[in-house]
Amino acid sequence: MAQKERMLIPLFDEDTGLLVLAGKGDTAIDCFEVSASEPFFSQVSHCLTDTSTRGAAAVPKAALDVLSCEVMRVLQLTDGCIVPISYQVPRKNSNQEFHEDLYPDTVGTTPAMSAEEWWEGGNKQVEKVSLNPDKQHKTKAAPAKKKEPASGGSKEDPARGCSTSSSPLSTPSSSAAASRSPSSASGLSSSFLPSPSPGPSPSARPIQSMLGQTSKLRHIQGAVMHRTTHITNLRGLNLTTPGESNGFCVNRQRVAVPLAISGGQIAICERSQPGRLPDTALPTIQNSVNVVDLSWDPFDPHRLAVAGDDAKIRVWQVPEGGLKETLTEPEVLLQGHTEKIYSIEFHPLASGILASSSYDLTVRLWNLEAEEQVKLLTGHQDQIFCMAWSPDGKLLATVCKDGKVRIYEPRKSTAPVQEGTGPEGHRGARVVWVCEGKYLLVSGFDSRSERRLSLYSAGSLSSGAIAATNIDTSPSTLIPFYDPDTSVVILTAKGDTRVHIYEIAAEEPYFMECSSFNSPEPHKGLAFLPKSECNVRDVEIAVGLMLTKTAVEPVAFRVPRVKKEFFQDDLYTDTAVCWEPALTAASWLSGSNGQHKKISLKPADMTPLSEAPKEAPVRKYLPSSVYLEEKTDEQKKDELLSAMVSKLGNMDDPLPQDSFEGVDEDEWDD
Repeated sequence: MAQKERMLIPLFDEDTGLLVLAGKGDTAIDCFEVSASEPFFSQVSHCLTDTSTRGAAAVPKAALDVLSCEVMRVLQLTDGCIVPISYQVPRKNSNQEFHEDLYPDTVGTTPAMSAEEWWEGGNKQVEKVSLNPDKQHKTKAAPAKKKEPASGGSKEDPARGCSTSSSPLSTPSSSAAASRSPSSASGLSSSFLPSPSPGPSPSARPIQSMLGQTSKLRHIQGAVMHRTTHITNLRGLNLTTPGESNGFCVNRQRVAVPLAISGGQIAICERSQPGRLPDTALPTIQNSVNVVDLSWDPFDPHRLAVAGDDAKIRVWQVPEGGLKETLTEPEVLLQGHTEKIYSIEFHPLASGILASSSYDLTVRLWNLEAEEQVKLLTGHQDQIFCMAWSPDGKLLATVCKDGKVRIYEPRKSTAPVQEGTGPEGHRGARVVWVCEGKYLLVSGFDSRSERRLSLYSAGSLSSGAIAATNIDTSPSTLIPFYDPDTSVVILTAKGDTRVHIYEIAAEEPYFMECSSFNSPEPHKGLAFLPKSECNVRDVEIAVGLMLTKTAVEPVAFRVPRVKKEFFQDDLYTDTAVCWEPALTAASWLSGSNGQHKKISLKPADMTPLSEAPKEAPVRKYLPSSVYLEEKTDEQKKDELLSAMVSKLGNMDDPLPQDSFEGVDEDEWDD
């Protein structure tokens, strides 16, 4: 079946050299920067819309909110409504001052000449005006010349006597308005683009310098792996785990999934045995109480910690090769909390150290080797949404329903060492350490219940968030996964179909949006594997397992690269061996610090991209001078004669008429 042709609506802005393409029937609007030199077209943004586009128009620049750094507003026509789409450049002092570099003087709304003047050969230019609110002034349009009617009457021609409309939505410059966005992703084919303009005006800075740093990972692609890698026919899943829990957990060898069966049962699936699970009952872990949260020990793939709603933590030992029979007795039972537990979190460096938070508003640290509580942290005034260990294992961050973000140094104090204002909403929040542990990334809600990402400096929580960005509106809390090697954070929520991806930077613009991934159906959770599970030959930077209603499906996040035969060493720095402990529980509790050793992910048979030989440009045809300089005049004459003879053919060959038969004399008519 032939592919249906799409009609693209181009909107071009001469001030910034931006071209917006909206396809009729599409749910995406793309923005490109057009320049007079290669690469000519550079994609700047990829905006996904909720409904199909039936038409699009750009609002004139005079209507933009310049004090909010709004550089473009597009009106999208859908089947039932008109949707405004606003694009803003993130600036630290937005809503406070006018940024001259974003708004060069633009074409005004006063006509330069009348129709008669243009018809007579006039070429006047429309006067440019400033968008600075302090400099704007109204200029009266010059009255058009009156033309006396042929009958000698004195009535004014209404078509020529009317003035330009003062409405910003009907000014002549509306067709030249365009857009840009700080986000970027894969876009439409540039074969639909018109010829590039001579370029932006001299007063306009290049678009990339306006938007700041862009991510080299902006075109990252998520894809569900082949069905042969799926674990299917999962039945009776527990889909009501608390919001503080990820819903299930994975490690390099197996998956643990809570079941909605009495007794708090947990199914254990081996990753080495994908395929359809049998219809008969599987051997499970009998936790005896409802599962609140669960987590694999990062240094022991056989040890699973499970928090129950009876305020106890049970630690289970899964035998080698997986469950062959039902487990009913835990290896360790930890008691100390007085109310139901919220969440549990293993220490990233020290073996056997586990943190837990509870409705009793405390955080407790446990030594699994000694099977005892070792620390009790206080200071929370309400429900503890999330905990996160710092990469060096020295600090513990929490985000709480009382609207505070706190940092503890558990070995030195039971009270927080820092405290700052957290998310305004009370639906839930998550926290993760980013940028080598120098910043905290908090996923929560704002006062309007919009999902929001906030970035805090770990050294000055009391100063509040240094940057924030709103994502969308949804009731589920976004759960972040952070890759320290690429500074990429991948976020999604239970019940969502979309996975958001950002690169986090320690300077403006802080949040660099990348392409998002959409799953075919709402997923119930997304958990990630260690970096060693990535296939570097396919340029995978992250691999996760997605839980659906009946299956566990691997999802790979890849960066498109041309020279995939080389090891992409700009993406794969030496990664931490996070599956081996750097300290024992006793040494960490005594004050020792450590760090993971690092290894290279480069296969032995691959050459790093930085060492790849540079390809010399290949000419399709040698210049004529090469042939002319190497041949004498006699050779040129011989070649010319040979070419002429070959075209005329061999003169010794008989002519075609020589083979015709003649006519006898008596056959001619007299």
